[in-house]
Amino acid sequence: GGKDAGVAFNKMRAEGRDVRKDRSMELKNRRANPISTTSYVQILGTGMDTQDTAPSILLFFDKQRFIFNAGEGLQRFCTEHKIKLSKIDHIFFTRVCSETAGGLPGLVLTLAGMGDEGMSVNIWGPSDLDFLAGAMKSFIPNRAMLHTHSFGVEHSASSSQSTEATVTIDDEVVRISAMFVKPRYNNEARNSTDINSKPGDTAIVYSCELAEIKGKFDPGKAQALGLERGPKYRELQLGNSVKTVAGRMNWMKSFGTTQHIMAGHENKNMEVPILKGSARISSRLNFVCPQLFPSSGFWPVEPANGIDLEKNKSTSFQACESVAAANLLKFRLRPYAQLGLDRASIPSLFSYEEIVDELISEIPEIKEVPEQISKFWQSSVDQKNALAPAGKHMLMVEEPWISKDSCLPDILDEQGNLAKFQDDSSLRESVWRKRPKGNSETPCCVENATREDMEITFLGTGSSQPSKYRNVSSIYINLFARGGMLLDCGEGTLGQLKRRFGVSGADEAVKNLRCIWISHIHADHHTGLARVLALRSKLLNGVPHKPLLVIGPKQLLRFLNAYSTLEDLDMQFLDCRQTLKPSVEELLGDNATESATTQLENTMFAPGSRMENYNKKPSSPKDTTALANLKEVLHESGLEILYSVPVVHCAQAFGVVLRAKEKVSSAGKAIPGWKVVYSGDTRPCPALVDASRDATVLIHEATFEDSMKDEAIARNHSTTKEAIAVGTSAGAYRIILTHFSQRYPKIPVFDEEDMHKTCIAFDLMSVNLADLPVLPKVLPHLKLLFKDEMVVEESDEVLEAVV
Repeated sequence: GGKDAGVAFNKMRAEGRDVRKDRSMELKNRRANPISTTSYVQILGTGMDTQDTAPSILLFFDKQRFIFNAGEGLQRFCTEHKIKLSKIDHIFFTRVCSETAGGLPGLVLTLAGMGDEGMSVNIWGPSDLDFLAGAMKSFIPNRAMLHTHSFGVEHSASSSQSTEATVTIDDEVVRISAMFVKPRYNNEARNSTDINSKPGDTAIVYSCELAEIKGKFDPGKAQALGLERGPKYRELQLGNSVKTVAGRMNWMKSFGTTQHIMAGHENKNMEVPILKGSARISSRLNFVCPQLFPSSGFWPVEPANGIDLEKNKSTSFQACESVAAANLLKFRLRPYAQLGLDRASIPSLFSYEEIVDELISEIPEIKEVPEQISKFWQSSVDQKNALAPAGKHMLMVEEPWISKDSCLPDILDEQGNLAKFQDDSSLRESVWRKRPKGNSETPCCVENATREDMEITFLGTGSSQPSKYRNVSSIYINLFARGGMLLDCGEGTLGQLKRRFGVSGADEAVKNLRCIWISHIHADHHTGLARVLALRSKLLNGVPHKPLLVIGPKQLLRFLNAYSTLEDLDMQFLDCRQTLKPSVEELLGDNATESATTQLENTMFAPGSRMENYNKKPSSPKDTTALANLKEVLHESGLEILYSVPVVHCAQAFGVVLRAKEKVSSAGKAIPGWKVVYSGDTRPCPALVDASRDATVLIHEATFEDSMKDEAIARNHSTTKEAIAVGTSAGAYRIILTHFSQRYPKIPVFDEEDMHKTCIAFDLMSVNLADLPVLPKVLPHLKLLFKDEMVVEESDEVLEAVV
């Protein structure tokens, strides 16, 4: 804890000792009446509109719910369409891989955070499920959250494909059986034999049989089926089964009336965005400011990875009479009188034009805003063209929005003392001190920027769990011809890339990734990683390439190593602690004289402090190959340096600094490279302020509004004002706030007086280096979009996950 006058933090959380007392998280035990129950099957995502996950299916009963497959985005889908995940009793997997199970970690953590004691579900799947459960335990804090049930044979050449069904559920209303499907191949003798399968290959077909409801015996129908009068009539009257001579043929013919629903990756899935609320927000933002929001929420239909989906569709439909699945399509099972397809819940088609018309009708004054905003860009270009060479003498002025009476907080160390920076100044002194006028003017790297230098795209700007309007943390740094990087990779990152760049554009971005950097082990920052890595490995299969460098906290390596048993992730790991500034400078041959310990002496992690044990946690042995790869990555990316900064959130939490190499203008003048700093999750801390000195852009978390300071301290997050104070004290040119609590579904609460060089991040917002001068001017116009929506909607249930 700390003092009211300053910025305190939760020491136990920062040291990783704040694990909640074990809660029961008991499994639900509900009994249903097989006669009066309502039951249906419902499609929850037909491979998603971005073609990056497997379809999910809901089997619904009055007192029980079963889900088959839980790919990334399932939580957002269910939140969007008001499907209560708290009612789920069982989750089944047809395969265990990132495509089918990418949403499981986040879903388990969300359920565990519900109520006083938390909730849990039974998780079923082939023996591969054990590998996934083992991987998840590297960041799931309570083992009671994972009630897994695996079944099947071990992976070996000698194991034959089982023909026996495994019964998993058998109760009053349903019997669920699992049947194995393993890869086979034809040898030269044209005999079909099992191959030596590996984890992730085994697939499961599930058969769900509802309990029979006895009806009245109809002698006429019995006779029509070829059954003669006699003892068999009595058996039928008792509800027992009997056979006739023609029984076998009748059974085969019975499949002719079976309703087949084909659910998979079809082009038509992209015509209606699954996340309608998010698409609506994207369309509105695109109308108001297409310069920062180039994605309209809609995109042209295109095949994924060169697959002719229409051809596959026609082939499947010719094989048997079937209908194409649609999102939220139902097939009603009970009551029997309603048996059949139900299309009432299928989302209606809507268009960009309809959304814009609705917006103008709702807020008539918004019609003039796009033209007003476009003038900012034109004015910026005019000013840039009119700039005279900078004089040698600079006036000393004070920042106009900062005064001695400003409510900017001090930063305290864990003893409650005023924290000092490396130049021995406090945060308040740093903010108040006078600066050269040029510091508030456009940096040279921005004045001379081209649109192909660097662009920041926010793929997820929410915290804790995916919500209707904001995905969890992920930032894409687009370096254009030099590739790109991901800073954090929460669940749904791949889907967001596809919504921003289209299917083929996202594939190119994934193939050209140079590095993925992860700030800490909390699930909302890394559970999309396996899906991205698996896709990259698939896209580059057969093409010469290097493993992708993944930089993260040491705990992440345990997860990746365990998960790589299921899928080829094709990555190389580097511990964040090996990428502290002194280590990287030494690697790059800068002859740095300061050691890592010296760098930490002026922070709360200094030797002799109560936080010293955080600094002493063992790091991985130096991986010289990974370090050499980092050096090559920096060169290929046009970066002078990339280094991690210890921050105050949980054990082994980091921020990161990226600085580009200087370039030479057409006039032969050296232009310093841009500098981007990302805070990860943190309380305000001196180490991050030092690292952010004169940053071109500081991306800082602002989880809570200013009135929720106590909550921010307890969870080791920052308030809006605290985040802005860090950037202001560091002299950052622009501050972009992100990682907002889901209490603020569309736009967070903020004080406009603090926003002179600050902007709020939205999902799918792209900020080009050349656009930084106009960035703060846009915010008041964006706020007009949400003038009546500054608080959480009553219909949206906001939950805090256990992380």
